[in-house]
Amino acid sequence: MAKLTREDLYSLEKYTEIRNDFRTKVMQHKKDRRVAIGDHAALYFEDALTMQYQVQEMLRIEKIFEAAGIQEELDVYNPLIPDGSNWKATFMLEYADEDERRQALARCIGIEDKTYMQVQGFDRVHAISNEDLDRAAPDKTASVHFMRFELSPEMAAAVNQGAAVLAGIDHPAYQAEVQTSPEVRAELARDLE
Repeated sequence: MAKLTREDLYSLEKYTEIRNDFRTKVMQHKKDRRVAIGDHAALYFEDALTMQYQVQEMLRIEKIFEAAGIQEELDVYNPLIPDGSNWKATFMLEYADEDERRQALARCIGIEDKTYMQVQGFDRVHAISNEDLDRAAPDKTASVHFMRFELSPEMAAAVNQGAAVLAGIDHPAYQAEVQTSPEVRAELARDLE
């Protein structure tokens, strides 16, 4: 999947004009890129469109219009676009209650290393997490982790031929596994093109 360049972005003026429609398009797109793993964890699979939205929003919020600043944002978000042999996702532990979240984050230290994807007929592929920076602390994990799942060519071919895809967590404090929906599986297959 191609990385974003300045030419892929809207000017601040143009983005202001189309923002509502663009946001609606991206939110619809994201629906088929979310995988809930149990009641409190989810993977949000990223691609060029989700990252374009992130960059456009950052440029808008920070009022960045100079070439160097735009390039800095592209350099931050482009690594989250899949490379054709992997899936990249934002992993979130989601607890509405603050006390419950604090307790869960303390129990789930290392959960980022126990999160996996599995293509039918193949071994689990555990996440390579937080390549940009370490998000763990000695007494708790972070509620957000950035993950990469690196697939073999055989796994990618199987996904493109319709193999089922599972997502799971095998951590002592959080265990769950789910088969991705046909819509999500189709999106994941596109990420491997």
